[in-house]
Amino acid sequence: QVHLVESGGGLVQAGGSLRLSCTGSGRTISNYAVGWFRQAPGKEREFVTGISVTSNSAYYTDSVKGRFTISRDNARNTVYLQMNGLKPEDTAVYYCAASVRLSSVSQIRYDYSYWGQGTQVTVSS
Repeated sequence: QVHLVESGGGLVQAGGSLRLSCTGSGRTISNYAVGWFRQAPGKEREFVTGISVTSNSAYYTDSVKGRFTISRDNARNTVYLQMNGLKPEDTAVYYCAASVRLSSVSQIRYDYSYWGQGTQVTVSS
């Protein structure tokens, strides 16, 4: 069993930055592809970015390319999401998720077995 905990969310003005962390416990997450998803009020949960087991591939949804960066520190059992140039439309609850059966990134939420509880990101205009 893997337990994921997100942290680093908060309130920031448009143009600002936040760094989210996703820390695993119970098992190392270094063997799992990890994704970040977000869900805004009244909307479906959507893929934001993901990173492969070896960190040699990462994928981003078009709306965050050039602004968000995903990375992982296996020694700390943590995956990070650096978010720069935040926009009001980035406001959502952000979730990290780990896939136990994939080493590469999937944009499909049902490919992920373990989920964190989410962290709120609010960007004011």
